[in-house]
Amino acid sequence: MAMTEPPWGLRVGLVIPARDEADALPRVLPALPPWLAQVIVVDNGSRDGTAAVARSLGAEVVSEPRRGYGRACLAGIAALAPGITTVVFMDADASDKPEEMAFLLAPLARGDADLVIGSRTRGQSEQGALTPQQRFGNALACMLIRAVWGVGFTDLGPFRAIDRSALARLSMQDETWGWTVEMQVRAARLGLAVAEIPVGYRKRIGQSKISGTVSGSVRAGAKILYVIGREAIGRRVKAA
Repeated sequence: MAMTEPPWGLRVGLVIPARDEADALPRVLPALPPWLAQVIVVDNGSRDGTAAVARSLGAEVVSEPRRGYGRACLAGIAALAPGITTVVFMDADASDKPEEMAFLLAPLARGDADLVIGSRTRGQSEQGALTPQQRFGNALACMLIRAVWGVGFTDLGPFRAIDRSALARLSMQDETWGWTVEMQVRAARLGLAVAEIPVGYRKRIGQSKISGTVSGSVRAGAKILYVIGREAIGRRVKAA
């Protein structure tokens, strides 16, 4: 879907958390659609010149030296311009496909969804792009979300779009690896309209900070399960 104007009149801001992604950004940023109203790269304590590369390619750079995916996303949200109506999140490692962004935005523009998740498991993923531990962890988390909240997801993919007012209602707070699941769980808990769109997924440039190591995968998995449990307990307390 090629277009030069903002899709459906939306004013879209893009938040890209980045830590040590200087090698990947030259592939990511030039491929972004020209209709984006704001492009924010959040330098999350990089040591490889990520911020300088991002600036040289025309992105607005926000510094969040405290490492943590959620902290980077929160810093990016805080820097969004007042006129932004819709927020897209994507990774900086060239695994997501920027050309598919308009597909994520379409349900929001039609009023069919408040949050749209790019599902890698429903889309075409390159061989080896999703590790076995990622597939298992996603499936387990999605099964638990369905069991507790009755909402079916197939992925916790980072490539996602959300209405800005809906994002504010979620009161996001997770600072590390629980960010994506917290967003989906809170959207389910609040009864927001959520859609999934199949997206492609490529092998990332460089090594993943999470799935690239056993310890990282274990810590991320534990945090995801913790967030689901925390939100489920909070749900029961409020119901009582």
